[in-house]
Amino acid sequence: MSEEKLLKKLKKGDPIAYKYLFSKYYNWLCNYIFKLSNDYSLSEDIVQETFIYIWEKRDTILITSSLKNYLFKSCHNRFLQHIKKEKVKLHSLDQIQWETIFDTYFDQENEYDTNLKKVNALIKKLPPRCKEIFIKSKFEKKKYKDIAVELGISIKTVEVQISKALRFLKENTNIFLL
Repeated sequence: MSEEKLLKKLKKGDPIAYKYLFSKYYNWLCNYIFKLSNDYSLSEDIVQETFIYIWEKRDTILITSSLKNYLFKSCHNRFLQHIKKEKVKLHSLDQIQWETIFDTYFDQENEYDTNLKKVNALIKKLPPRCKEIFIKSKFEKKKYKDIAVELGISIKTVEVQISKALRFLKENTNIFLL
């Protein structure tokens, strides 16, 4: 069946055309996303979400390239959206971990000054770049993206350095975090 005929039938709501499209491309798309994510379950979810979207929007969808290219690009974009959501979660988890360290370590007022000095001393022991990134994030309240742009590094590098600093602080303040 030609792509043009398949698209026409799909737009009319033909379930046979949809099943044909699904069976023809599902495994290819899952393998493609798996190569990007190394997570087969995630790959299946992304591909299935893409096919659901296509079915729900079949009457208004505009495909200007080949159907195959459209499907791969749609799956790729969904994967990128997933990555962005995960980065937001990672940033939130880092923030929660820092707040937990800070709140737990400073829960008693009479020990506040002593503990603050200890945490500052630990922060000073961080490697220079790690310390700089950590201070910009936690004390200057800058976003990872802004730190990356300011320092000319990738957001991933910022994430890694923040995680490294939090791990070091957690290990050296004897605070158990989940």
